[in-house]
Amino acid sequence: MTYAIEGWFAVDDDGVVLLGTRCAACGTVCFPPRHGSCPNPRCEGTDLEVTRLPRRGRVWSYTSSAYPPPAPYVAAQPYEPVTLAAVELDGAGLVVLGQVAGLTAEELEVGMELELTAGPLADGPLVWMWRRAS
Repeated sequence: MTYAIEGWFAVDDDGVVLLGTRCAACGTVCFPPRHGSCPNPRCEGTDLEVTRLPRRGRVWSYTSSAYPPPAPYVAAQPYEPVTLAAVELDGAGLVVLGQVAGLTAEELEVGMELELTAGPLADGPLVWMWRRAS
């Protein structure tokens, strides 16, 4: 299985999970995962541990991409609009953007609960996506 972005998410027996990092010194969590120093400007910590992020969250914002992306990105042919949502992860204090599977922008609402899933991009690699929470 080829991931669109290695190390940012995983698919295992528990389903799809986003991977972030948590600073051992202050507890700050970030996504995408990073290495080196803590993103908190008040912390000098450098010990960042990979952590699994919540699989559910609520729509913070959303849109529909009505036009295909420019090269070098690969769009499906014929192009079909892609729904995107910024989702605030439950209890994490993070907002993560992703495609939405099975819902149009007209069906989404701010505050609506979504959960992680995965699906292929137009050129084949697997990426995390959001779907209606079950």
